[in-house]
Parts: sequence; C-alpha cells; structure tokens
Amino acid sequence: MSEAQEKDNFWLYIVLAVVLAAGAVLMVKNAEHDKYAAAAKNIAEDASNSAYRNDVLHSGGNKK
Repeated sequence: MSEAQEKDNFWLYIVLAVVLAAGAVLMVKNAEHDKYAAAAKNIAEDASNSAYRNDVLHSGGNKK
C-alpha cells in the first residue's frame, strides 16, 4: 500500500512572508523619503531653521 505524501511548504511560506514584509518596508521607506525633502532643503539653506540646532539655549542640557 503506497500513500502519496503531501509536500511540506512551510519554508516556502516563511520565505514568501519575509519577502513580502521586506517589500512593504521598502515601499514605505521610499514613500516617506520625499516627505522631508522640503525641510532638508530649508535646513541646508539656513541651519537656524533646524529644531536640532546647537545654540546657547540647547547646549549643556539647559532647559527653558
């Protein structure tokens, strides 16, 4: 009596899930890249536009 063994596709499903997750992360990353282009351009023109500037108020851990 011979029984046909069904092929186990567990690793195929794991690889497919990883590829889909990586693709989703890359798509979101590429979509978010252009979101901050205007801010990066403004900061490049004038560094005082940045919230991360290094001035007296923000140096040495001083708080408002």
